[in-house]
Amino acid sequence: MKLTRYTDFALRVLIYLALNPDRQCSIAEIAASYHVSENHLMKVVQQLAHEGLVATMRGRGGGLRLGRNPQEIRVGAVVRLTEPDMDLAECSNCVISGVCGLTSVFGQATSAFLNALDRVTLADVIRSGDRLHALLRLGLAPSNRKRRKKSDVMKPLQEFQQLSVRDTSKRAKRGPK
Repeated sequence: MKLTRYTDFALRVLIYLALNPDRQCSIAEIAASYHVSENHLMKVVQQLAHEGLVATMRGRGGGLRLGRNPQEIRVGAVVRLTEPDMDLAECSNCVISGVCGLTSVFGQATSAFLNALDRVTLADVIRSGDRLHALLRLGLAPSNRKRRKKSDVMKPLQEFQQLSVRDTSKRAKRGPK
């Protein structure tokens, strides 16, 4: 099953906000970090805010935050909310739909898929990865959590990559442990 780009963006926004719990984030900042369109993210954020998953504040010092604790946000619920159609195949107009067994198999597969996602919370998702690496890839310095300019978004990642290259070359000179 392939999720829509809309669902992908919704999950990315939630992950970004979960990685930045102590500050307001902007749509422009999130879009720049993921290299996606601000216009697409605005639509996604609007729905997430309407559902209470994202809290928005307008004006100076405004921005976005998670509307709930990451432990309360189930990935399956977000997918159900953002996916318009979960059918694996279009069976309603099929001439053999009354006698075909695939309809129930596809239904069971979709159910199993969503049940697996229901067992995972947003907290699990951000905990399962390397938080420092995720922050750096998103252009966020862990010690300096202020808003970043679009031009500054990639600096920490580039610095991290340079350190990784140096570290790798040192290991190569030393040999295996």
